[in-house]
Amino acid sequence: MNTPITPAHLTPDISNTAKQAFLEIVGADRYLDRPEETACYAYDAFLEESTPAAVVFPSSTQDVSEIMKVAAAHHIPVTGRGAGTSICGAPVPVLGGLVICFSKMDKILEINTRDRYAVVQPGVVNAELQKGLAPYGFFYPPDPGSIATSTIGGNIAQNAGGPRCLKYGVTMDYILGMEAVLSDGRIVRFGSKNVKDVTGYRMTSLFCGSEGTLGLITEAIVKVVPKPETTRTLMVTFSDLEDTAKSVSDIIGSGILPAAMELMDRFTLNAIEDSARLGLDRQAAGSLLIEIDGVAEACEKEMKRIADILTTNNAINIEEAATPEDQDRLWTARRSAYGVFAKLAPDIFTEDVTVPVSQVPEMVRRIKTIAAKYDVGIGVLAHAGDGNMHPLVTTDRSNTEEWERVEKAFDEIFAAAAELGGTLSGEHGIGLAKTKYMPLVMNQDSMDVMTAVKKAIDPAGILNPGKFV
Repeated sequence: MNTPITPAHLTPDISNTAKQAFLEIVGADRYLDRPEETACYAYDAFLEESTPAAVVFPSSTQDVSEIMKVAAAHHIPVTGRGAGTSICGAPVPVLGGLVICFSKMDKILEINTRDRYAVVQPGVVNAELQKGLAPYGFFYPPDPGSIATSTIGGNIAQNAGGPRCLKYGVTMDYILGMEAVLSDGRIVRFGSKNVKDVTGYRMTSLFCGSEGTLGLITEAIVKVVPKPETTRTLMVTFSDLEDTAKSVSDIIGSGILPAAMELMDRFTLNAIEDSARLGLDRQAAGSLLIEIDGVAEACEKEMKRIADILTTNNAINIEEAATPEDQDRLWTARRSAYGVFAKLAPDIFTEDVTVPVSQVPEMVRRIKTIAAKYDVGIGVLAHAGDGNMHPLVTTDRSNTEEWERVEKAFDEIFAAAAELGGTLSGEHGIGLAKTKYMPLVMNQDSMDVMTAVKKAIDPAGILNPGKFV
């Protein structure tokens, strides 16, 4: 990645005058500017780093508003940050300036199961919201792999997904309303607590997935749903990866909609088993983790239909979790994948190209062919039921020759996804990682429209500059 050139009107450093103004707003205990402190906010899980001049920790919407007014007056670029679990570089402050970290705004303000919503601040961790809803028999469906650490604000900024999104949808589908602070400090509210609300433009959807380039979310009204009566989980193994992938398209094509359907290849299975010792089949060429939920009778019928499809596609073993503990064990295998790969080499590179479900078998073939062509070990991990592919490669960027091969491999993976009618990102966002690939899926006129929206809402260009717009 080439570091963006700082626009002439932006000031990546913070003057003493601006610092004093920030200190008056948040106090000395919530302002960091020593290099050993700001270094902790220079990166996410992507491969690029850039250190901000300072980090502030607001505790209220009014704090954020006042901070933005100072930043605007001094032309300081501002990058919002949740837990920093993004893997596309979205919260990396590439132009320096100020990072606004929302870890102090972490309260669940309201849970209303009668009207099926919750009101949260942006720093609420996804898993903590789930815990808060559990006693009421409700849950919040979006469940990214980083569920235990990522925040709702960050999930909104990236329009996060997760395994359950096959059936339930992504973050955008659960944002009823929001409060946000614009680049000049104005506080705006969009949407409401109503499930049906078509009053004006659906600005919540525009801000969801905007990666902090339009405004900073300070409060969200999220839709919550009752927990299903029954949940059943299968781990299925195959001796052929193509049979694994074909089972995905056959199940979805049959009209069955599982809550989740996760694909892992042998490379990924063995990496997980080496680390976690969960008793996974090391000889399997591929596996599917399938979960269905709903009314018990309906689940039983779906399980029989799924088993027939799996058998037709030469599944060698179909294991159903007998207890909640077994379910947790199987999901531990899936959710541990990224952390396991991160231990294997100095760098891990992963993407989330998405293709139509009918093209999953072909996309798996393409990834494996590309990996062989460039002699790169790529693990295939996927939310396969919705076509969201996560090719993972362990590498060492200090090995220039190897890194060039990795980059060429991913160039071809993105091109293959576009050729198959897919897109660049299903849930991770664009950030720094995929900006150069935008022309593969979007013409210049389309990109110009997004740029026009950015300029209209953030005319000074101070919110998360250097990103996809």
